[in-house]
Amino acid sequence: MPAPTLPTPSPPVTTSVLSLDGLGWSVRGVPIVEDVSFSVAEGEFIAFIGPNGAGKTSLFNLITGIYPAARGRLRLDGADITAEPVHARARRGLGRTFQTSSLWPGTTVADHVRLAAQASAGPGASYRLWRRADRFADQVAETLRRTELAHRADTVASTLSHGEKRKLELAVLLVSDPRLILLDEPMAGVSAEEVPALTALIRSVHRDLGRTVLMVEHHMDVLLGLADRLAVMHHGTLLALGTPEAVMADPTVQQAYLGEAL
Repeated sequence: MPAPTLPTPSPPVTTSVLSLDGLGWSVRGVPIVEDVSFSVAEGEFIAFIGPNGAGKTSLFNLITGIYPAARGRLRLDGADITAEPVHARARRGLGRTFQTSSLWPGTTVADHVRLAAQASAGPGASYRLWRRADRFADQVAETLRRTELAHRADTVASTLSHGEKRKLELAVLLVSDPRLILLDEPMAGVSAEEVPALTALIRSVHRDLGRTVLMVEHHMDVLLGLADRLAVMHHGTLLALGTPEAVMADPTVQQAYLGEAL
């Protein structure tokens, strides 16, 4: 008697948080980002590499709405956000840090996070409420604890080390509870001694909090310990996207970057 035929198991369903379809942007007719297409699964960590001028930050600017897309489509949770402004994308759960720190030098660590919490509460949260300890105290305290800044709560931002400033930028981002986080060179300017702690914090945000992360970084040793997939940008195009091992072994990638430091 022949053995019964078993049904073929269905592949696991993955939810696409972000999808780009032929995204492009030009300056005076010169393509800066050209025909970039990929999807990001829920909870995934994708790291972007490439030399200066490859289009990595420009791509992040397109995703966050700082630059208007000249071509293609951008979807967040299936909704077309190609024409939406920066603040509308932020309301949908898209958060971003930048290469250069943008903190208020004379404002304390706790007040940075409290202001961000107030902003994320929406227009109904009056400005005068931000100083009330019982309004955002738990939120602020938990965020500072998670980012290892609780002991610096009353410290003004200008006196922080560069690594601590990067942690504060993450704290300001996390208190608004974003689903998708874009980190643009978070290790830039950070001392070698502070890199491991900042790397561990980013890993915790991804794995423990379950956030989806896109990150541009030049420290390959950092990326290889964090990323699920590695994306290579080259002259504004997406040259390769896959597991770090597969991408680094790709002859096309090796040829494109012969003599160029990643």
